[in-house]
Amino acid sequence: MSAKSFAVIAGFAALWLVGTTPPAAAQSQSPTGQGGTSLTLPRAHPRIEIYPRQLLYRRCTDWYELQPRPSGTVLYPRMRCWWVRG
Repeated sequence: MSAKSFAVIAGFAALWLVGTTPPAAAQSQSPTGQGGTSLTLPRAHPRIEIYPRQLLYRRCTDWYELQPRPSGTVLYPRMRCWWVRG
């Protein structure tokens, strides 16, 4: 490795290290302005849990029907579904 390419890589590494902030710098001054520092923590979203009392399932029925089209009558599949307590 030549000295020139080593210097370029070392320079990029130094810029990368300067661009990162230490955890102590992430603290901010309190909004009241009394000089204390507070660490801002990420907020967790509440978890929603659902417990169904009665189980439901879908019941479907299907059939074919004749539909008139400009090209002629067509046999067309149809389906109807609904929720049923089980």
